Amino acid sequence: MSYPSFQPGSRCGSQSFSSYSAVMPRMVTHYAASKGPCRPGGGGRLRALGCLSSRSLCNVGFGRPRVASRCGGTLPGFGYRLGVTCGPSACITPVTINESLLVPLALEIDPTVQRVKRDEKEQIKCLNNRFASFINKVRFLEQKNKLLETKWNFMQQQRCCQTNIEPIFEGYISALRRQLDCVSGDHVRLESELSSLQDALEGYKKKYEEELSLRPCVENEFVALKKEVDTAFLMKADLETNAEALMQEIDFLKGLYEEETCLLRSQISETSVIVKMDNSRELDVDGIVAEIKAQYDDIASRSKAEAEAWYQCRYEELRVTAGNHCDNLRNRKNEILEMNKLIQRLQQDIENVKVQRCKLEGAITEAEQQGEAALNDAKCKLAGLEEALQKAKQDMACLLKEYQEVMNSKLGLDIEIATYRRLLEGEEHRLCEGIGPVNISVSSSKGAILYEPCGVSTPVLSTSVLRGSGCCSVVGTGELYVPCEPQGLASCGSGRSSSTKLGAGGSSSSHKC
Repeated sequence: MSYPSFQPGSRCGSQSFSSYSAVMPRMVTHYAASKGPCRPGGGGRLRALGCLSSRSLCNVGFGRPRVASRCGGTLPGFGYRLGVTCGPSACITPVTINESLLVPLALEIDPTVQRVKRDEKEQIKCLNNRFASFINKVRFLEQKNKLLETKWNFMQQQRCCQTNIEPIFEGYISALRRQLDCVSGDHVRLESELSSLQDALEGYKKKYEEELSLRPCVENEFVALKKEVDTAFLMKADLETNAEALMQEIDFLKGLYEEETCLLRSQISETSVIVKMDNSRELDVDGIVAEIKAQYDDIASRSKAEAEAWYQCRYEELRVTAGNHCDNLRNRKNEILEMNKLIQRLQQDIENVKVQRCKLEGAITEAEQQGEAALNDAKCKLAGLEEALQKAKQDMACLLKEYQEVMNSKLGLDIEIATYRRLLEGEEHRLCEGIGPVNISVSSSKGAILYEPCGVSTPVLSTSVLRGSGCCSVVGTGELYVPCEPQGLASCGSGRSSSTKLGAGGSSSSHKC
């Protein structure tokens, strides 16, 4: 690669410039290369500035080489330093140097040139392989990004589908709650009816207990009345027996009186005796007997009628009272049976209502549990989807970051490849021109490459390229145009810094891209 020459000022003479590029292994910290002595030339103030030859050595990997060059001579040196600040531009701008500043130097053929070129070619092949692997990785990351986008869309559709289930559960829960309210209202109403029926039942129980408490008294009265009726019946039987005895006695006395009367009449008729008595009273025995008989008959009939009437009235009263008590007892028994049936029916209804209430409460509890379980499941799935979404976003961000880093690395590799190409062209050009022996030392201190050509002490062109955290800065003297790397490049993000000293002179300049 040929490296163009530049002229930092009008007073500087033109010198030839040769650039060698070598890629060193990753772990090597210091290298040295020698070149033949430079031949001084030029005119003016920089008349003693000899031919300048530079060789750049790049450490592969994370090493930070340093290149420094020294030319033979006794003139005081001057520095030319560049700082590159990388901006968002992704273009590759070639490095241009004024060729009139440098004069081609006649360099002898170094035996290590072929080895260096071969190493450079191998390094370029390695870089090409890395670039191809980066491209494959970019394609893989793009495919993974598409897969994550598909998953993200599928998860969004699933979440939209799952959100339609919540209103169904809410409607079902509201319907169950309305049923629960209706059942609660029915339960309150049935409880009020049950309390009223229990009050009525208590009243009937009290009445039944009162009737049961009155029953012994009534039964005692009934027994007493029955005893009285029996006594009255016995008395009636005795009176009837007495009446019959009296009637028989009366019949006997009537027969006796009639016989006596007949006997007396017969005696009177047989004997006529005239008895004259001075008696003012006339004894009417028949009348007296009839009167007494009538009185006794009247008394007997009256007593019999009174006894029969009293016993009949008493018997009717007792019969009516017993019938009333029997009717009342029968009615109470019927009422008790009806109340027992009503109580059994109400108890059965209460049991049915309790069973129905338990079933409804169990159904409500089960529905609430199912609803809560469904809601918790939906929340868990939603949380899982959100977590998966967040993870997918993070993965996408990481993939995008890796993709950006890969693209930045690709751009950096393109820039490095272009730079290596220019350096190789410059080296070939300088090999054709020929220069003296050059000493090149490489140190890993702060990633700077020190290029030191041997020969006379000449003014030195110092170039520093600082890379770090996505920006590069180039600060230097003279006319130099350095390509920029885009912001976020892997080469910039690695924090490498390189310093190159080139023999030149001129004013100081700064460039940012």
